[in-house]
Amino acid sequence: MRAGIVFTLAMAVLLAGTACSGDDRPAAQSQEATPSESPSPTPPPEHPFTGLPIAARRPVLAVKIENTRAGKPQMGLRSADIVFVEQVEGGLTRLMAIYSSKLPAKVGPVRSARISDLHILPMFGRPALAYSGVQTKMIPFVQKAPLYDVSDSRVPGAYVRAQGRVAPYNLVGSPRKLLAAAPRASKAGDIGFVFSDEPPAGGTPQKRVTVRYPAARFTFTWSAAQKRWLVTQDGEKDMAAEGGQQGAPTIVIQWVKTERSQFHDFTGSYTPLVHTVGKGTGVVLRDGQAYRVRWSRPSEKEGTTYTLADGTPMPFARGQVWVVLASRKPVAP
Repeated sequence: MRAGIVFTLAMAVLLAGTACSGDDRPAAQSQEATPSESPSPTPPPEHPFTGLPIAARRPVLAVKIENTRAGKPQMGLRSADIVFVEQVEGGLTRLMAIYSSKLPAKVGPVRSARISDLHILPMFGRPALAYSGVQTKMIPFVQKAPLYDVSDSRVPGAYVRAQGRVAPYNLVGSPRKLLAAAPRASKAGDIGFVFSDEPPAGGTPQKRVTVRYPAARFTFTWSAAQKRWLVTQDGEKDMAAEGGQQGAPTIVIQWVKTERSQFHDFTGSYTPLVHTVGKGTGVVLRDGQAYRVRWSRPSEKEGTTYTLADGTPMPFARGQVWVVLASRKPVAP
């Protein structure tokens, strides 16, 4: 099972490529002393996941969210700091949303976890993980993983079944209750992201980018008015339950090795294992431009860095970041 990515417009180009004022006398003796320059105000600290100003760093909550038509519109996804797109059985995809800077009232539909999640999460320290079940063979792996289990079986009071939706696509979690059940969850820390107000030089203008999985297709379309890449999935606008279309100022398309894991579902379809440790290439979308990058993650406990051709960090636009884990390099349409 491999994913593809299709770029429009100029993809060929992308692939080629402290003083004081006053005199010397003390101010008390100077009859014409000028005031000293006021020091520049210290900028507020930035959130390591979004680059936006924060008052304090808060605990990290990861939530597994359904990503097929049956589970849409999704709830609370627009409040996430980071959204990971992962391939699952049958060539479909599932999301893992990371929350810290702000918490929505509810999030869902909450679905089961996958082995790839356990390889991604250690970069966040020991976060809380909200999910609804795992394959039986995977239970010991979850128990040994550096995380706080806040699944529906462990913290049932943090979940409800939404009216008007059919099981299993109706399980909704309360992020505040979930984190209350994991009071020692790690707070947000550096995971390799770098942010800037202005885009760097060297980008290739792009209006639309498509990423293909065996049984799913994502299109990211730049909206200058909203300053976000709007998400369309399988030809339909990806709308949020709270209103508006899903989207983010930065989309990271990260090419990764994807292979069959030892786990499979009840139909016999094997679960893909997405390798996010190592090195590789990818494309970062921001401000209507595409940038060819290289990514590096030395170990599971470390974050991922993204660099430009000259080795300098690739700065993201401030706000939500989508990390699309795909398994094939871009090809011309």
